Amino acid sequence: MIDFSIPPELEDIRGRITTFMDEYVYPNEDKVVEHEGLPAVLEKDLQQKVKALGLWAPNLPKDWGGMGIGYIGQALVNEIIGRSVIAPRIFGEAAPDAGNCEVLLEAATADQKERFLRPLADGDVRSCFAMTEPEVAGSDPTGLQTTAERDGDDWVINGHKWFISGAIGAAFAIVMAVTDPAAEPHRRASMIIVPAGTPGFEIVRAVGVMGSGGVGGHCEVRFENCRVPYENLLGEVGSGFKLAQLRLGPGRIQHCMRWLGAAQRSFEMMCRYSLKRKSFGEPLAHKQTVQNWIADSAAELNAARMLTLHAAWKMDRGEDARIEISIIKFYGAKVLNDVVDRAIQVHGALGYSKDTPLEMFYRDARAARIYDGPDEVHRVLVAKRILKGFDRDGKV
Repeated sequence: MIDFSIPPELEDIRGRITTFMDEYVYPNEDKVVEHEGLPAVLEKDLQQKVKALGLWAPNLPKDWGGMGIGYIGQALVNEIIGRSVIAPRIFGEAAPDAGNCEVLLEAATADQKERFLRPLADGDVRSCFAMTEPEVAGSDPTGLQTTAERDGDDWVINGHKWFISGAIGAAFAIVMAVTDPAAEPHRRASMIIVPAGTPGFEIVRAVGVMGSGGVGGHCEVRFENCRVPYENLLGEVGSGFKLAQLRLGPGRIQHCMRWLGAAQRSFEMMCRYSLKRKSFGEPLAHKQTVQNWIADSAAELNAARMLTLHAAWKMDRGEDARIEISIIKFYGAKVLNDVVDRAIQVHGALGYSKDTPLEMFYRDARAARIYDGPDEVHRVLVAKRILKGFDRDGKV
């Protein structure tokens, strides 16, 4: 029997998060500075309130100050958190910090955990993840050109990165660099922790983007003879791609459900406004085109939700969810774009204005089809993995 009910403890958590959003998050959305986030003092105050309620860091285990609610729990709360662009940082689950915490939990030494993970998990510092390069297609990271060469007890890093989210003000970067150029493609790179202020670690600029941005910008970064201790290696030499996949799986669950939250909020706004706004003597809700948009959006939102929860369920069971993760990535991004677009159309000029969050959702939504792997790559991966099953059976 398939049980779609939500456990009482998670229903309670969702209810408390919803109440917090109503009381503290939505009322502060007008205080956000685009590409910078909330004023630091206000954000810290809201984070302390979240911690006091036991709602901090849904992605972390309890012994690291988090909620310890598993992937399904993370999915269910992220749908609510995703309804506002300022909420992920308030609840201690914003990218790239959340993903970096998960990598550090998995691969860091005891000393690295105390030095880097502890303050990050507590929200006392921020971090960044330096993998994407301007000279290399982000969809094929096996071509990374940044290198880290061992020199005695140090790594010497040289390379060029960009779209490094949160780099300005980050306490450290986790850098993906080639440590063995002769190895097979997925064993060439390693992850190395580089503290801020290390000579040779230069933030060139914050790259302007069309979305709402965020704290620390999306930066171009250079490493020029950047020297860090060998002990800053994260995990084993050559394990960079393995750790990157470990980081991206949970991240896509979180992203897809936050997209769903933004889309659901847009959907609700569309429904309410269509009932209120009149055109040619009747509410917009009476127009068949608008009714089609509402029906299509409801179906797509429910499908995206079930797909994502199914992927989270498989991950909680320790099963291979690579196909499901790729499906929710490209399908969820499409649903987000389509639902927000329809909501803007129903609102007309109001939707195009900054008087509602719709225009910000719309700009942010376009990036969802690119980051964490472009849609086209995920579709190819899904098809290849499905077809492999038929090949083994001798059917194709």
